[in-house]
Amino acid sequence: MNPGWTEDRVGALKKLWLEGQSASQIAKALGGGVTRNAVIGKVHRLGLSGRAAPSQPARTTFRPARPRAAAPAAPVQAPSAPRRIEAVAPRPVVAAAPQSPAPTPAPELPGTATVLTLGAHMCKWPIGDPSTSDFSFCGRRASEGVYCVEHARVAYQPQVRKSASKDASSDLARSLRRYI
Repeated sequence: MNPGWTEDRVGALKKLWLEGQSASQIAKALGGGVTRNAVIGKVHRLGLSGRAAPSQPARTTFRPARPRAAAPAAPVQAPSAPRRIEAVAPRPVVAAAPQSPAPTPAPELPGTATVLTLGAHMCKWPIGDPSTSDFSFCGRRASEGVYCVEHARVAYQPQVRKSASKDASSDLARSLRRYI
């Protein structure tokens, strides 16, 4: 609905705007189908930018700032003794068989750790189906990161290098894509 900006309405708009009233308050005062957005549009078209003061609702209650309580000093504790890790019986060493071109993975034995017993320096390699009750984690001592040495070899494979001709052609294709 077109509010029909008459000289009287434009004069009232200018007066109320310079008094610092909001666009919503002005639209309500003008009435007759004038919306907040219509007021904002007219203000911009008229180039009215200066205001007496921005409109802010009056604060009805005053709350004094709460004094901050000093944080209680933390009790000084003596350093604890280092944790002792129980020795685990070494696994028997199996004689290394000549390696075939594609080694077959050994079947996973049940792990020693569950979600509840998994510690910070334990291997987090999942063993089994998570939806079954016999699901567990490897639980051996993690070397560098989250897996033991054996599972780290499986998890972190070296990146396969591309041949030089493929690198050159892919670089050319990539640079041409910028211009297409």
